[in-house]
Amino acid sequence: MKEVIYKAYRFRLYPTDEQKMLIEKHFGCSRFVFNYFLNFKDTQFKSSGQSDNYVKLASRLKDLKSDEEHSWLKEVNSQSLQASLKHLDNAYLRFFRKESKFPKFKAKYDNQSFSIPQNVRIERKHYLSIPKFKEGIRFKKSQEVKGIICSATISKTKTNKYFVSILVEQKNEYSQVKMNKEVGIDLGIKDFVITSDGVKYSNPKYLKKYRNKLKKYQRILSKKKNGSHRKEKFRLKVASIHEKIANSREDFQHKLSTELLNEHDLICVESLAVKNMMKNHKLAQSIVDASWYSFISKLKYKAEWKGKTIVQIDQYYPSSKTCSNCNYKMNKMPLEVREWNCPKCGHHHDRDINAAKNILTFGKALIANSDGTSEYSHGDSVKLKITPHKSVKSGINEVIKVQVDEIFN
Repeated sequence: MKEVIYKAYRFRLYPTDEQKMLIEKHFGCSRFVFNYFLNFKDTQFKSSGQSDNYVKLASRLKDLKSDEEHSWLKEVNSQSLQASLKHLDNAYLRFFRKESKFPKFKAKYDNQSFSIPQNVRIERKHYLSIPKFKEGIRFKKSQEVKGIICSATISKTKTNKYFVSILVEQKNEYSQVKMNKEVGIDLGIKDFVITSDGVKYSNPKYLKKYRNKLKKYQRILSKKKNGSHRKEKFRLKVASIHEKIANSREDFQHKLSTELLNEHDLICVESLAVKNMMKNHKLAQSIVDASWYSFISKLKYKAEWKGKTIVQIDQYYPSSKTCSNCNYKMNKMPLEVREWNCPKCGHHHDRDINAAKNILTFGKALIANSDGTSEYSHGDSVKLKITPHKSVKSGINEVIKVQVDEIFN
């Protein structure tokens, strides 16, 4: 359990009209710097096989600002422009480490944001003080900001709302209370989470809930003239529905992930090949609506805060078609089969609960066997490669990903 953690607080901003204009300038300048140097690095790499790092790009940015043609870059906070360069450099590094795709050019109508790496303060209880905004920007302070402020990011949503995300370094105040309980969880579509204890958390399916309303406004929007006031009116209606769906999904996942971690010390969960699953067009929309990856990410960083353990099993582990009672493995298990009886021991299984039980058993076996082997069906000894999960920073308390090198017969 870490003594110091990094946490982000997100608040709604209420800038004046003058402040909105300056914020928009920051969006535009940060976007221009990112796109300008992305094109520069891309051209440079294609011609020479190398590209400048952040330090050299920062020097080139200084020369660019001194150019009369780009003197308008001086109107915004210089550190925000440097932060945009830093984001570009990090995007390149992640690409070459095969952690993400090649960086894309930022568009004016995508999500807009800019970062403030330092000199961020909260004044007069509900005013945000950052460079270039001397009088402060009013915000709705829904909770106290605890710790040392490191940086901030101001963003604008598709519904024209402004938000600030304040990153702080604070002492870990989460108490590590041992519950002496372990659980395996299986993720699904009808039921979002199924535990090895037999508890099922139903999937709210927010996209399905608002789908008819969304289709109605999207149909009207498509018929409006570009640039008209009514086009903008219905664009905001569509954006507000999408925002409602996203906010509802986030709220549900935050509450569920917190509940599971408060009640258990060890959570075993299966990795999911979402990209492959999306090829099934009948389930693709439901899979997007479930947003499993987002939920697992929340489990991971909250486990780090609370000193709990997450074990992630590889997607090739046949958890659904293996009997949790006697380890007999079925040859086939179509998706439409939700309940089945084991031919060997006769035990009746709920498909999802059985999978959750197997995930828990396999995760515990992985931790217990330090030699990297685990006994499975038919007495086969299966070699496992144990590596830290790439998406989690070093120092997390035993976040493990299991990669199965052999496909079971």
